[in-house]
Amino acid sequence: MSEALLTLAVLACPVGMGLMMWFMMRGNKNNSPSAPPSANEAELTKLRAEVDQLRAEHRDPDQHDSGQYSPTLPSNNTGSR
Repeated sequence: MSEALLTLAVLACPVGMGLMMWFMMRGNKNNSPSAPPSANEAELTKLRAEVDQLRAEHRDPDQHDSGQYSPTLPSNNTGSR
């Protein structure tokens, strides 16, 4: 009896994992996108503009001072060891 319980316990994990994978594969049959492509393109354009703005501020922080707090990293001048 204890061998049967041990066998059942050992097989429970792989069988359960196989069933979960099978159910997940069956659930992916619907390949419709969640958002319309035009909304994705608009968001992508907005994010690219924001990245360009941040890059410009990073290159020349004095010229693009927006009054926001921008922390500076401490220098790593430890001298010779």
